[in-house]
Amino acid sequence: MNEAPVLRASQIYKSYQKDSIEVPVLRGVDLEVPPGQITAMVGRSGSGKSTLMHLLATLDRPDSGEVHFNGRRIDNASRAERDAYRNRDIGVIFQFYHLLPELSAVENVLAPLMIGRSTWSYFRHRREARRHAEAMLDRVGLLHRASHKPRELSGGEMQRTAIARSLMTEPSLLLADEPTGNLDAQTGSEILTLLRGLNRDDGLTIVMITHDDAIAAGADNLQRMANGMVQDDRGRSAA
Repeated sequence: MNEAPVLRASQIYKSYQKDSIEVPVLRGVDLEVPPGQITAMVGRSGSGKSTLMHLLATLDRPDSGEVHFNGRRIDNASRAERDAYRNRDIGVIFQFYHLLPELSAVENVLAPLMIGRSTWSYFRHRREARRHAEAMLDRVGLLHRASHKPRELSGGEMQRTAIARSLMTEPSLLLADEPTGNLDAQTGSEILTLLRGLNRDDGLTIVMITHDDAIAAGADNLQRMANGMVQDDRGRSAA
């Protein structure tokens, strides 16, 4: 018996306005993400992959359709509920890291807890929180760079810091938007090995956006996007 999907998108449509022209990006996307697997969303630039990722992370809302997380609809949830979902249930990593330049690596990793707790609660538990952040950096092989700021880190080190940050709240789902797209081949391979290890050792469910077929080939579940739709292996729209 198949387990219920962790994440499910149903008939997602999304358009953007460019001057007076409406530009359709997603044209009825259906997607199910099975638990404990790596799902790769592969497609060329402009196929709608990143737009879909933003909707799955509730960073934007679809024009129509629904997004469900563990059976609960989240696309139309209140702002507070969507903020809690992003801060507690999921981790998100991006191609360009989104680290705060004025903070050290360990401070960047701490950011989700600083945001998710009240000032008083964070102050009371700050030592415990820092130890947890250092443990996350150690897990991605970067504890020795904890005090360094982003400008002092390589691209691979910045992405490892971003992954450590995404793990701080112990999410059950990781959304990764082109996590190797800004890295050289060897560094990108190291990041993929790290993500596969998190999936294997922790059972972390991962959805990974990529334009690279070779990267997508290592996933458990492959979904191909083209022209704003998920297609089957023969290039037709999935039913």
